Amino acid sequence: MTLRVALLGNPNTGKSTLFNRLCGLRSKTANFPGSTVSHNVGRCVTRSGEALDIIDLPGIYSLRLELPESRLCADCLDGRIADGRPDATLIVLDANNLPRNLQFAASALRRGLPSVIAINMADLAQRRGLIIDEVAATESLGVPVIAISARTGQGVDRLLDHLTKTATRAQIPHPAIALPTSEPGSTASAVWAAETFARIAAHPPPSDAVEMTIHDRLDAAFTHPLLGILCFALMMSLLFASIYWLAQFPMEGVDGIFGWVGAIIAHGLPPGPLQDLVVHGVVGGVAATVIFLPQIVLLFFLLALLEDSGYLARAAFAVDRTMRRFGLPGQAFMPLLSSHACALPGIMATRLIPDPRDRLATILVAPFMSCSARVPVYALLTSMLFAGRPLAAGLAFTACYLLGALAGLGTAAVLRRTILKGPTLPMMLELPDYRLPSIRTALTIAVDRGFLFLKNAGSVILSIAIVMWWLSAYPKSPLAPEVVALELRAADLESTDFAAAQQLRHDAIRLDERNQQSGSFAGQLGRTLEPLFAPMGLDRQLTVAVLTSFLAREVFTTTVFVMAGAGTDAEGTEAGTLAAIRSAKRDDGQPLFTPPTSAALLVFFVLAMQCLPTLVVVAKETGSWRWPLLQFVYMTALAYGAAFLVYRLMT
Repeated sequence: MTLRVALLGNPNTGKSTLFNRLCGLRSKTANFPGSTVSHNVGRCVTRSGEALDIIDLPGIYSLRLELPESRLCADCLDGRIADGRPDATLIVLDANNLPRNLQFAASALRRGLPSVIAINMADLAQRRGLIIDEVAATESLGVPVIAISARTGQGVDRLLDHLTKTATRAQIPHPAIALPTSEPGSTASAVWAAETFARIAAHPPPSDAVEMTIHDRLDAAFTHPLLGILCFALMMSLLFASIYWLAQFPMEGVDGIFGWVGAIIAHGLPPGPLQDLVVHGVVGGVAATVIFLPQIVLLFFLLALLEDSGYLARAAFAVDRTMRRFGLPGQAFMPLLSSHACALPGIMATRLIPDPRDRLATILVAPFMSCSARVPVYALLTSMLFAGRPLAAGLAFTACYLLGALAGLGTAAVLRRTILKGPTLPMMLELPDYRLPSIRTALTIAVDRGFLFLKNAGSVILSIAIVMWWLSAYPKSPLAPEVVALELRAADLESTDFAAAQQLRHDAIRLDERNQQSGSFAGQLGRTLEPLFAPMGLDRQLTVAVLTSFLAREVFTTTVFVMAGAGTDAEGTEAGTLAAIRSAKRDDGQPLFTPPTSAALLVFFVLAMQCLPTLVVVAKETGSWRWPLLQFVYMTALAYGAAFLVYRLMT
């Protein structure tokens, strides 16, 4: 039978870093039946071959607070949810904040479960002169206490050995000193924690004051109301510019792999509809979206490094003051930050916001935050606008995120002054210590996000690629007189001017492709609805691409690839995915993506509500379809109006 271990701790103790080191990608996000807060479950295998199921519970300050995450942790420890009480608890403490963390440890130990305490970031504390006496701590608290570093792996194997023995033998805590009966934060609990800290730790020397002064100066800059926001904007601009520069190499590799696969399939299948479906519909269509996967993985890798370093908490503190001026509560920061990965978990995370009006306002503005599904579209359109200029493209990428955030803040201000009037609450936020980020943890998060993107988008991309190929390939149209004329002229010139004849044949092929596209089901649909999107500079092909993107934003590039008949360059040879999309033409021979059209589309995708699953979740969380319908109409109208304005200003 697999042992079950509950992972507990205060926020910012490195609990998630330890969970990722123990379980890596062998984890899943879930909810206990009847609960409203997500948790992670991962499988860990020890050196002795013992399997442990680690339940990564939310970071909390007390087990008795009237908050959903506190109730979830308490119910889990008491066996009121899942499969009964866990076999053991693993309590994670921050070595640099032991007096406060010990208060939480005492309240957890009073539950009487077999427990092991991991004092994390011991390496950082040691550099500051703080030495943890594991023997004294074990004797005082009555459970094994191991000093570890989840970032480097120091002490993790010893921790697992003690955890396995404790869980197997069901060793309940027997502290040598009486645990306080009061909750963390009380005077009695604070006094007990201070006395215990004096027994188990050697105090740092006074020279540490110089290091703290440096940290204080950094905090003064990063949390400043104006300078902090400017630092955040500069950091994000450099981050996105580096994504463009670094991701181009793996993107070329991904493009080459798909091109190689397509060439092999084309060689193995006879010419005809099946070859066209597989090569251009399936392989090419999927490649048009998957080629941006390196940018998505790199984005989450760099963001994980920033978060692990302690910087993002400072950015949150700086942004919080601005949010409250627009009527959003301080507790909304984490749901909105989560929405930059995906709006679905961000909206569900609003359950932690106590005030119903604050929660509803956060739900309604969460989709304005640019999620990972928009990254392929942003990457494509900014590369159209700023080809060969990664810094400018990075600034444009940052501007997309900033525009979405400003639109969300503006919408929140309108809502809180009209239909959702009421006061807002400040956010309590603990600033973690600055530390060297873990490359391993960042890689784990990045790869996990990459697989999640492929899992969530893969089936949708493939389905839409096949459907769009069929809609753009049928019904077949007869050869137009212009095409026949070009082929006859090419035949006449073949014996005298072979190069000119080849060019005429190529022109005939491209003209026939445009005629076939125009007469297809997709072409007819595009022409019918084109007048609705023509004010934004869209033709029939881009009209269909925008419509399919309402099913999933990331399939915009796939639809463009299939609709434009991309796959060959101007000379008729096989082209790379991005090159093929960039060279796509309209029916009149003009470029498909002009600068005004690209800019208008970019603004439209930043502001539009284009995710049907998000609307379903909003309806579920608000208990009514009135709010998601209002959200859809408002965001679509705002996106259309802004895109129309941008297009007109640039033409």
